[in-house]
Amino acid sequence: MASPPEQRDGAPARYWHATGDGRIQCDLCPRACRLPDGGRGACFVRVRRGDEIVLTTYGRSTGFCLDPIEKKPLNHFLPGTPVLSFGTAGCNLACRFCQNWEISTARDVDLSAEAASPDQIAAAAERLGAPSVAFTYNDPVVFLEYAVDTALACRERGIRTVAVTAGYVCPDPRAEMFDHLDAANIDLKAFDDEFYRRLARGTLQPVLETIEYAHHESPTWVELTTLLIPGHNDGDLEIGNLVEWVADRLGPEVPLHFTAFHPDHLMRDVPATPAATLRRARAMALEAGMKHVYTGNVFDPDGQSTRCSGCGTVVIGRRGYRITAYHLDDRGTCRECGRALPGVFRGPAGSWGGRVAPVRIEAS
Repeated sequence: MASPPEQRDGAPARYWHATGDGRIQCDLCPRACRLPDGGRGACFVRVRRGDEIVLTTYGRSTGFCLDPIEKKPLNHFLPGTPVLSFGTAGCNLACRFCQNWEISTARDVDLSAEAASPDQIAAAAERLGAPSVAFTYNDPVVFLEYAVDTALACRERGIRTVAVTAGYVCPDPRAEMFDHLDAANIDLKAFDDEFYRRLARGTLQPVLETIEYAHHESPTWVELTTLLIPGHNDGDLEIGNLVEWVADRLGPEVPLHFTAFHPDHLMRDVPATPAATLRRARAMALEAGMKHVYTGNVFDPDGQSTRCSGCGTVVIGRRGYRITAYHLDDRGTCRECGRALPGVFRGPAGSWGGRVAPVRIEAS
C-alpha cells in the first residue's frame, strides 16, 4: 500500500525549539538532542529539515499483529481480549539488553514499510473485533504524534488504546501522551540510576516522574514491568527498594510484573533469568504488601493468576496467556466477597488465549 504523499517524508513533529546558535533542540525526551539541518536525534526517526523537526515514521509501521492483551503485559485491562499491536522503528534509549533490538535499533526507516493512517488502524481494529490498539514493539514516545492521532481515531470508534513504554519523556509531551491513553505498561528497568546510565543510556528520575504522573494525574490505567537481569538488577536490596517505592508512591494495588530476561542483543553472555529469581522477587513484593504481583516469560500459573485482595479468591486464573478461571462480574467485582478489582473491565473475559495473528491493514 502506498503512503499518502504527506507521510512519505514524515510529518511535522511537536516539542522543539530553536536554540539561537543555528540548531534546533528536540524537547520530546530528556536526551534534548540539538540538531543541525539534516541532523537526526538519538532515536534516529526525528530529523531536522529546514526550520522544523519531522517524524519520519509517521504512518509507517514495522507490522501489525493481533496479540493477547496479557502479552503487553496488562493483566487488569480487558482480560482475555485481543489487541491490535504495532510499532515503528527507533528508540530514545539504547538498552544493551533490548528484546526487540531489530526494531528499536533500526537505522533504515524503510524497515517501517507497512503504511497505515490512524483512521485505517482504527477501522482495522473495529473490523477485527479488537477492543484495543497497542503502541508497542518499540517505544511510542518516539512516534508520539502518530500514536496520539491514532488514539483520537480509535476513540471515535469506541476502540481503546494502550502503550508499552519506558516512560523516558519530558513533562509536556508526557501529559499529551497519557491524556489520550486508556492503559499503559511502563517499564521500570531498575531502581538504580547507574543501571540506567550504564545499560540503557538514560536516567532513572524522568521514568519515576512519568510513572507518578501517569498513575496520579492522567486517566490512564497503569501497570509496571521490571525485567530482572542476573547480576545487574536482581539483588534483594534493589528489588526491595523498587517495591518500597512503588508501594509508597503508587499504593499496593498497582500491578507489578517481574519478567525473565533471555540473552539477546549486546548481552548474550548473560544467562537467562532463573524462574526462582522471579518467584523470590514476587514473594518479596507480596510480603511488602503489594496485592497484585506477577511473573512473566516463565511457566508459573500461580504467578500469572490474579487474586482478590479482599478474600484471596483466584478471580482470574491463567495458564500462560490463556484464562482458565474467571470469578468477576461484568464490572470487575469479586463474586465471592464483592470487592472491586482495580483495573478496566467490560463484561465477561474474552477467549482470545495465546493466539498471535499477523494482520494486513486495508485501505478504508
